[in-house]
Amino acid sequence: MRVIPVLAVALAIGSAVAGCGGSPPPEIPIPTFPAGTAAASAPAAGLNDPGMPDDCQRIMAPEDLVAVLGLPLGSVAVRTTVGVPEPSVGRVERVACRYTGISGRVQGVTLLELNAGRYVDGAAASRQWTVNVAAVGGPTQQLRIGTAAAVVRDGPATSLLSVVHSDVAVTLVLPPGAPHAPGRSGADTLSDLAVRVLANLVPAPPAELRVSAG
Repeated sequence: MRVIPVLAVALAIGSAVAGCGGSPPPEIPIPTFPAGTAAASAPAAGLNDPGMPDDCQRIMAPEDLVAVLGLPLGSVAVRTTVGVPEPSVGRVERVACRYTGISGRVQGVTLLELNAGRYVDGAAASRQWTVNVAAVGGPTQQLRIGTAAAVVRDGPATSLLSVVHSDVAVTLVLPPGAPHAPGRSGADTLSDLAVRVLANLVPAPPAELRVSAG
């Protein structure tokens, strides 16, 4: 198994996620959380950490997406939707982020959709993540991002990566029409973005995030 330090992710992450086999269907089912109706609710009380940021700027700033996709500065905006808790699956917080182009060739294009959920504990997060991964279907590849488990699916129109670490589960989707990082696949791009997101969401991230093929 090859392990790539995060400092080298921008150069070498493509080799870590290459190899998704088979011919995927035209569309990829996107996992959804139960009771996903958006609402302006406050994070649940009683957590042992500061909680999930309620602003997508703090989960991943548009400037990070601009850098990964090679877009002009100031060409991406992000919309934050704070979701409701779902006690039946142990979810205490949910935040959805939609990154949209606002100028140039990407004006009006949805560039990335990100769903992040925090759960009562790691076991609850892993259970719901497993359910969401099963909904993806088709050819997928398992990855490790540090101690986080991840699954990536690269389709002809939509690419998806789902990752779980500690009590946090995140799904990132490149919708149809969204550009990839120059010279790289959708899986490459999403893996790079996932490293950045985890660094902002995990209460005590490992000293060195790594990406490896599973």
